[in-house]
Amino acid sequence: MVYTVTLNPALDYIMQVKKLRFDDINRSYFEDLHYGGKGINVSVVLKRLGIANKAMGFIAGFTGDRLEEMLISEGIDCDFLRLEKGDTRINVKIKSETELDINARGPQIEPEDIENLISGLNKIQPGDYLVLAGSIPENLPDDIYERMLSELNGRGINFVVDTTGDLLLRVLKYKPFLIKPNHHELGDLFGVKVQSDEDVVLYAKKLQELGAKNVLVSRGSKGATLLDENGKVTNIGIIEGKIVSTVGSGDSMVAGFIAGYSDTGDFSHALRLGAACGNATAFCNALAEASDIQSAYKKLKIN
Repeated sequence: MVYTVTLNPALDYIMQVKKLRFDDINRSYFEDLHYGGKGINVSVVLKRLGIANKAMGFIAGFTGDRLEEMLISEGIDCDFLRLEKGDTRINVKIKSETELDINARGPQIEPEDIENLISGLNKIQPGDYLVLAGSIPENLPDDIYERMLSELNGRGINFVVDTTGDLLLRVLKYKPFLIKPNHHELGDLFGVKVQSDEDVVLYAKKLQELGAKNVLVSRGSKGATLLDENGKVTNIGIIEGKIVSTVGSGDSMVAGFIAGYSDTGDFSHALRLGAACGNATAFCNALAEASDIQSAYKKLKIN
C-alpha cells in the first residue's frame, strides 16, 4: 500500500482570458476546476496505474468537501483530517498571452491537528510506502516532515520525499527510499550550478552519503538520471513532442517509479515507467491517463 500526504492541498481554478488587462475588467472565455497538491497528484497517477493507495492530509470547509468529492470520483481512497477553521485553499490560474498564478495560503492548522495527523500514520505497515511531497504551509513548523519520519523510523516503511532545501536535507538521516530533486534543486542544495552528467552524479552521490537510498534527478530536456542504492547510474531521455504543461510531471514521475519498483523490484523498469508518466503528463492538459503512459513507455529507452 502507498500512502501520500499533502499538507496544503488546493482547488486550482483555471481561467483563460484573450488579453489580460490590469486597468479594466477581464472576462474569461473558459473556466475549469482541478484538484491540486503534489501528494494528491501522486495518488491519482498511482490509481491510474492500478496501484492501491490512500491520500492523507488536511482539508477544511466547503472547498475541502469539493476536493474530496473530486478525488472520490477518481476512485481515490481518502483519509483526510478535517480542520475546524477555514477552507481548503483555491489557487487562481489565469492563462492569457502570459500566465498569472495566485496561490492562497490555506487554512489555519493547529498543533493538535498536527499530532492527529502524525498519530494517523501509525496505521502504515512494514513494506508500505509513505510519500511526503511538496512545500509546507506557512503556519506549520519547519520540522514537520522530520517529525513524521521520526515517528515511523525503524519500522521498515519505504519513505519517498519530494521536496526542496532544508525540508529535504533534514529527513535524509531517516534514509528515505527515494528522493527526486530536479537538477536546479540539486544544485541549490549545495550552492552550485549543476550542468553536466558528471555534476548530476557527483551531487546525487553526496545525497546518498547523507542518507538517501535512491536519488532520481529529473533534468528537463535531458531526461532523468537515477543513482540507485546499488551504486548504478542509469539515464533515460525524453519523448519528442509538444509540451502542453509541465505541471504535475514531476509528481507523475514519482508515482511511476513507485509503481514500477513495487511491481517488479527492478530499478530500470521503475525509471522507465517513471519517465513515461512524467513525459505523458507533460503532453496533456492534466495528469496523464493510463493509455497515454503505456504509449510513452513503449517509446522510451534506457540509455
